[in-house]
Amino acid sequence: MKKTSREFIRFVIIGGINTFNYYAVYLLLHTLWRWPYLPSHVTAFFISFVLSFFLNSYFTFKVKPTLAKFLKFPLSQAVNFTASSLVMYVLIERFHISSIVTPILAVFVALPATFIVTSKILKKESVSA
Repeated sequence: MKKTSREFIRFVIIGGINTFNYYAVYLLLHTLWRWPYLPSHVTAFFISFVLSFFLNSYFTFKVKPTLAKFLKFPLSQAVNFTASSLVMYVLIERFHISSIVTPILAVFVALPATFIVTSKILKKESVSA
């Protein structure tokens, strides 16, 4: 199996862990604490973002996490965040789909592009030592 294929499989596994983490935090904030869906989404996304950086560094791409990579990592999540936020908004506001299920649907929209950008950022060697 090609290295990229193995990395993608690990990326999907880590994505599953991150999705579970995100969704647990989202539900806690949105359903138990009665926060509106958008602040719940943003907060849960940030928490899972930090976890994602370390899990993808160590497990998916097997690279050492650095401050430089961590500072660039938000670029990889910009596509993910923008797409998932837009999908959530459209599904909730336009199609009146439950705000409880829309985060899960939104995850699948951004997966391929997020993998490509994350791979490029985490596998690129830092210029400064």
